[in-house]
Amino acid sequence: MTHLLEPLVTAAYADRALLAGPAYREAVLKAIAGLDDGSLRIAEKGEAGWTVNVWLKEAILLYFAISEMKVWEVGPFEFHDKLPLKKDLAKAGVRVVPPGTVRYGAHIESGAVVMPGYVNIGARVGAGTMVDTWATVGSCAQVGKGVHLSGGVGLGGVLEPPGARPVIIEDGAFIGSRAIVVEGVLVEEEAVLAANTVLTASTRIIDVTGPEPREWKGRVPARSVVIPGSVPKQFPAGTYNVPCALVIGQRSESTDRKTSLNQALRDFAVPV
Repeated sequence: MTHLLEPLVTAAYADRALLAGPAYREAVLKAIAGLDDGSLRIAEKGEAGWTVNVWLKEAILLYFAISEMKVWEVGPFEFHDKLPLKKDLAKAGVRVVPPGTVRYGAHIESGAVVMPGYVNIGARVGAGTMVDTWATVGSCAQVGKGVHLSGGVGLGGVLEPPGARPVIIEDGAFIGSRAIVVEGVLVEEEAVLAANTVLTASTRIIDVTGPEPREWKGRVPARSVVIPGSVPKQFPAGTYNVPCALVIGQRSESTDRKTSLNQALRDFAVPV
């Protein structure tokens, strides 16, 4: 079903001169307010998988165009930016530890914790999720409920092109320290990524648990346990190893969402 704001935002994105009209400008502002309060979201999961609400990504790009640079003072800190910080955190039931930052236009569900990390506009962080120290949740990234983003995790932002899928981390996933997930990669429910795992749209994700390898790109299957790996690749100057990701098993039914990354890896005799 088409949202009432969608035709106005879409038209303004096609012709920015329309932003001079109050109705179009107001549509953009209302769209960002909807992302902020959670009534709207960049991507939604249905029976056929994830669908991107392209018009909302267009609204974010238009919001940057109509916003003016301002100085924001927060206690001893000063910011100079186009977007304010998120407000009413206590009312929302969200804990943000200084100097953690959540930008206006991101939605954080009740019970989530943001340590000194960063959540950008358009992102959504589910209830009970931990955004640990120096973890970053990029523009439009969708993080489910009960997820743990360990220290230094980087979830890339995907704003352009507007139709591109954002990074998605589904419910119950555990993302190890310094892992990087970018370019719209989907990490399905309760998957575990070991420390330093790097996933891009072109990264080969290889299941090595059977007699023959199985391979994916852009998606980590549910409950998979994934570690960094490498594969040989021929270049004009010779053969060199390039990064990949290895699926070494599945989380057992006996492990719940609170199981640590170390224990999940020990289950498969991986040194930690």
